[in-house]
Amino acid sequence: MSVELGISYQQIGWISFSMLMGYAIGQLINGNLADRLSPKIMILTDGSLSIICNLFISYANTYGVILVLWTLNSYFQSMAWGSGSKLISNWWDSNECGKAFGFYTMAAGSSSVLTFFMALLLLQQEQSWRTLFRYPILFLVFALILFLIIARSHPALKGFILQSDNVLDQNTQKLGWKESYKEVFRNKNFITASCAIGFQSMARYGLIFWVPIHFLGKNYKESTGNLWLTLFIPIGMAVGAISFGYISDLIFNKNRSKSIRTGMLCSCVIALLIYFIPTPHHVLAAVLMFASGFFVYGPQANFWTLSPDLLGRKLVGTGIGVMNMFAYVFAAIGEPIFGKIIDYTGNTSNIFLVVAAICASCAIIISFVKPQTSINKHE
Repeated sequence: MSVELGISYQQIGWISFSMLMGYAIGQLINGNLADRLSPKIMILTDGSLSIICNLFISYANTYGVILVLWTLNSYFQSMAWGSGSKLISNWWDSNECGKAFGFYTMAAGSSSVLTFFMALLLLQQEQSWRTLFRYPILFLVFALILFLIIARSHPALKGFILQSDNVLDQNTQKLGWKESYKEVFRNKNFITASCAIGFQSMARYGLIFWVPIHFLGKNYKESTGNLWLTLFIPIGMAVGAISFGYISDLIFNKNRSKSIRTGMLCSCVIALLIYFIPTPHHVLAAVLMFASGFFVYGPQANFWTLSPDLLGRKLVGTGIGVMNMFAYVFAAIGEPIFGKIIDYTGNTSNIFLVVAAICASCAIIISFVKPQTSINKHE
């Protein structure tokens, strides 16, 4: 894209910035909608509009058009995460919530594996970057059809008998738009956790977006080993997501803060190790790539469970929407910074020093979130 359209790495960073900001704004709006509308309808709408945007991007020829379409695509995709989280919270109680969100986050990470794999295949076949916006939407079409047939927004729609809502849920059931947001923003623990996920997301996208540029560079066609090395990052992320769902519940006894802090400190150490490991050591680099993805993304599964834990089920959509807004605003700010650092220093390995500092910041901030048992135990 950079070569064909004649744009700099910093401009690529601004495209990524627009994508992340579109997602962040959408999360703030659509998370609240997920508490009021059908999660199933919102997800189906999201998928359909995203397909259209990706198809149009594949035919775009100017920087400005791609910037706008990418922003719109991200806004439409933001309709899905809060809605899916609401659906999960409707179907699983606090005892199984950690594992359920682990699988949910794993699914998101697995999509990166598929995207990376397809990108690598297309690069080897010397295909245009445009094809990467066309093939994945075929999988999305198939997934939407399955979701339409199988998914239900609430267990009651399948005739299951539900446990009574807890006291907090009953108090927040009839909250309006403003009251819902006030309830979320006045919760200091939750807002502190939202700031922490901001740094976690910044580190995550630093790896996803810029590490391939570090290992591939302009000579990717001459280095097949480096080409496939980047695939270990999303694989590690997918495995880490489901693992941390169990790690939080079984090892840390549902202490989400401690689980997240441990993961981010490990990410900090691994990023520093990668910085000092020469790229020709492919086996060791592959292990470190997998580990970096595992520890930087895995803790995100623990962040989402903080919404029902701290806010109650009736505010799950609003809470996760606000939290995800923080995540993507921080990530959006980070993208042009990463690009500027590369343009200024001419050394892509500096990415890992920045990621290490970001992970350490996340670990420090999440330490201020007080451990709490799920409020659902007050039923």
